[in-house]
Amino acid sequence: MTFSDHLRIDTSSSLDRQALPGRISPSDTAIGNYAGRDLQPNRGAPLNLDWVNTVRVNTSAVERRAQTIGTRRTVKKEWQAAWLLRAITCMDLTTLSGDDTHERVRRLCAKARQPIQQELIQKLGIESLPIKVAAVCVYHTFVETARRAIEGSGIHVAAVSTGFPAGLSPFEERVAEIRSSVEAGADEIDVVITRAHVFGAKWQALYDEIAAFKNACGPAHLKVILGSGDLLTLRNVARASVVAMMAGADFIKTSTGKEATNATLPVSLVMTRAIRRYAQETGMAVGFKPAGGIRTAKQSLDWLALMKEELGDSWLKAELFRFGASGMLADVERQLEHHATGRYSADYRHPIA
Repeated sequence: MTFSDHLRIDTSSSLDRQALPGRISPSDTAIGNYAGRDLQPNRGAPLNLDWVNTVRVNTSAVERRAQTIGTRRTVKKEWQAAWLLRAITCMDLTTLSGDDTHERVRRLCAKARQPIQQELIQKLGIESLPIKVAAVCVYHTFVETARRAIEGSGIHVAAVSTGFPAGLSPFEERVAEIRSSVEAGADEIDVVITRAHVFGAKWQALYDEIAAFKNACGPAHLKVILGSGDLLTLRNVARASVVAMMAGADFIKTSTGKEATNATLPVSLVMTRAIRRYAQETGMAVGFKPAGGIRTAKQSLDWLALMKEELGDSWLKAELFRFGASGMLADVERQLEHHATGRYSADYRHPIA
């Protein structure tokens, strides 16, 4: 039995689709499905303060549920390998270091185009599968370099913006930075919110900020970073998630990767359930991106299990789920090599950039 029997890789995206001739039905434009209902891309909604203010989170129940993820069932052998390949196709391969260079970004893009060594691809028998990461994520300075390096691959370029990671630069500068990145060729923009709006329950100000960011993105997808490690409570995370979706976010993202606490399963559970309720109420789908601290193949399986159990198969594709990853790919490769050969390889055999 081959991996093709266990894994179907859909690398298409709404950004890549062309308009269909004639009348377009809702099913033609749907990007996801939940409980048998086709879901449209998020267009945003008017700010509903009654909804926001009534959001509650049972912290102990969330923590108990999060502890069961990854323990209720296990994925082994070829099924585990197939899930790891799926994880690769949902990665935003990232470099956001102060010492980044154009050459490092070009090396990262080369890895994005072929995330698994050719020798390992042959051992796994997956030559026919189009395995590549979903996007490369870089600072604005390197957007043009990344765009040239991945041209023709179908991989997207994501740029962090709005004064990343603190998000405290003047508002006009943050909006201008978004526009500059889009003009340089970014397909996706990862923005940082003003956390003080959450602390002060200034939901209208937060809504207006994100809506302005969405408008500045034009055709690019907007990923809104909540900075969950800074938000102190799960209720704050849940309410910020709802406001971000109402303001038009295409994705909500846990963290910048620079906070003391980044992506955790309890935070991810709260955010995915906010996405689920939003889909039920509006008929629109919002993606989810955990980022920061996800470094092992085992962790990738935990987050994939969370998405499947809480949101369904539509959130197992890059169009609605991403990992913010810089170090996880090497461990995934090592696990795949172990599956193919029965031996673990050394880390240095799987460099990123």
